[in-house]
Formats: sequence, C-alpha cells, structure tokens
Amino acid sequence: MTTVFKKTPVLTDTIMHYCPGCGHGIVHRLVAEVIEELGIQDHTIGFVPVGCAVFGYKYFDIDCVEAAHGRAPAAATGCKRVNPNNIVFTYQGDGDLASIGAAEIVHAAHRGEKITTIFINNAIYGMTGGQMAPTTLVGQKTTTSPYGRDPEHCGKPIRIAEMIATIEGAAYVERVSVDSTANIRKAKAAIKKAFQCQIDRKGFALVEVLSSCPTNWGKSPSEAMDWIKSDMIPYYPLGVKKDITNE
Repeated sequence: MTTVFKKTPVLTDTIMHYCPGCGHGIVHRLVAEVIEELGIQDHTIGFVPVGCAVFGYKYFDIDCVEAAHGRAPAAATGCKRVNPNNIVFTYQGDGDLASIGAAEIVHAAHRGEKITTIFINNAIYGMTGGQMAPTTLVGQKTTTSPYGRDPEHCGKPIRIAEMIATIEGAAYVERVSVDSTANIRKAKAAIKKAFQCQIDRKGFALVEVLSSCPTNWGKSPSEAMDWIKSDMIPYYPLGVKKDITNE
C-alpha cells in the first residue's frame, strides 16, 4: 500500500531557500497544516522576520507582512487591534526575537496581546554568517566566539519560554523540538493550541521550537538533529511552561 502525502494548500509551490537539514521547512509545514485544519486561511496574517525566514511571505499562501528587525510583535499588535477578527502570528528567529526584539516580545506578552508567536531557536545567527546569539550554548563555537561561549564574558544563554511564562499576560507558552518524528508531532499539537488560544481570545501565546542549523553548526543534517537532543534539550527542556487556556 502506497501512502500519498499531499502538500497543504496553505504552502505555495515556491522552492524554499533553506539549507539542507534546516528546521525552518519543517516548522513552515506544521504552521501551514494547522492553519488549514483550523479553517482560518482566509483571515490569517503572518509577520515574517529579518533572518533566515525573511522570505516566509513567499512560502505561505496567506497575507504576510515583512516587519523591521525585531519589531514583528509591535507590527502584529497594530494589525490585530485594527481588526480583532483576524488571526495574527509572528514567525521569528532567535536573533530577531531574543536579541534586537527582546523588548518587543516582552511587552506584547505583558499587554496580553491576542497574537501567536512561533519562535525558532537554533542557538546561532543563521542568515548573517553564524555569529553568537543570545541562545548560543556555553562552550558553543561560533564566528564571534571561536573558543566557545564564555559565560563570564557573555553571560549564559537566555531561556525565552521560561521568561515569557513569568509574564501575567501570557496565556500559553510551550517549548518543543523538531529533532524526531515524535517531537515533530508534539510540536504541531503545540502550534495548534497556540493558534486556538488566539481564536478563543485567551491572551498571548508563544511556542519556542528547538531547530537545527547544520551549515553554521558545521554538522551534517543527521548530526545536527542528534546535537539538538544531546546538547540543546538538556539546557532548554521541552514542555509546557504556562497554560491558563482552561481557566
């Protein structure tokens, strides 16, 4: 028996530009499938970042806005407030969200903005050449930390999901991974719940996704997936950090 996997219509036929083994393509498909399954394609607006996912507007067959670096939550806030019936989400990397956009995401959560954020954590700046990010692990080598991240000099990696979970306006926060089939399934369920949180007008929702960057990590795609499991997950434990959607 042959199983036929159909492409969700929420993804366009455009060939993605991502490197082999990059997790962005996986997460794009999960987001698109969730939008299709929830029946919200015709009134969903995505805000794409400055970073590896900068061309996201080419891949999602929905209205998209290209936000200035780090400012996607602010732009999404305006869009959502103009028409609260729209489903609005931001798709951001760790440079866009955890560095230059840290204030934006914190205050969007603090205000309880009814938007959804998909946060890709691959522990490095991917698009600009592999520099150290706020999420880079201690000892991890990058172009700007060739001897490994030194916590005495740079501090320790920031755990975004845990930080956002402390904010009262955040309704649902979970960290997932795309390193295995089982975890990909859990990631989709989390993304779907984050969108449902917005549909139900519960408050701000964020899903942090541990993803791979084989090119800048200097690893093969399979090695990169193994590194997520062996090195990233121990420091960035998976699971729900906050969920008040049933209250």
